Amino acid sequence: MAPPTLAHKKRGGLLARQTPAVTISAIMPACNEAQNIVQAVEDLASILSDLAPAWEIIVVDDGSRDSTAYLVKGLSDSTGHVKLARHPVNRGYGAALKTGIELARHQLLFVTDADLQFDLAELKTALPLAREYDIVLGYRKRRREHLGRRLNARCWGVLMRCLFGLHVQDINCAFKIFNERVFDQITIRSRGAMVYSEILILAKKLGFTIKEIPVTHYPRKRGRPSGAKPKTIYRAFSDLARLYADLKS
Repeated sequence: MAPPTLAHKKRGGLLARQTPAVTISAIMPACNEAQNIVQAVEDLASILSDLAPAWEIIVVDDGSRDSTAYLVKGLSDSTGHVKLARHPVNRGYGAALKTGIELARHQLLFVTDADLQFDLAELKTALPLAREYDIVLGYRKRRREHLGRRLNARCWGVLMRCLFGLHVQDINCAFKIFNERVFDQITIRSRGAMVYSEILILAKKLGFTIKEIPVTHYPRKRGRPSGAKPKTIYRAFSDLARLYADLKS
């Protein structure tokens, strides 16, 4: 991203500094989210239209077996701001995220999920920090999930600290803002749930600046989470072993 320029104008006898507005690509991986996707995209579009002069929402349908892609196609046909990318089969959360990043064309990349578990209006608070830091990470003030998922997340965090020295409060919170330059230097290889850990481990290693902020988390009301499926867990540990071997070699 080009360095900000300064413009000045008189206001009440004082010179006011104006910072150019940033442009935003929002990336939303989705798999079997037909019950949530329309509201998720419309809510996000409403927020982005107030925050950025140019923006887009990229929904990556990762092999859904329901009408997720069909519904997003309808939204895309009605507005140039919504784009649909499709994986014909489920390739994993990391693969979906990578597809979205490769298609993004704006200065900041906001990543979130389609499950309606975050207050997207909190982007208004997070966005100014993205001018100062390369990465802004949300962490859930109160995780509205069952005990098993909270325990899994805590154990995963401990594992990342022990193996890689990664100290962040909520690795997999799906409320993150990245400057586009982060992905000029980081190529995602993780296919599944290891993806955020991989990005943050490499980002810290490369010296990118990170800011953590609290965000609101709501319980899922519709649809089913996929994080605890055996296939998802296998992908995560396979990617973990590969990254550990790469960094230790």
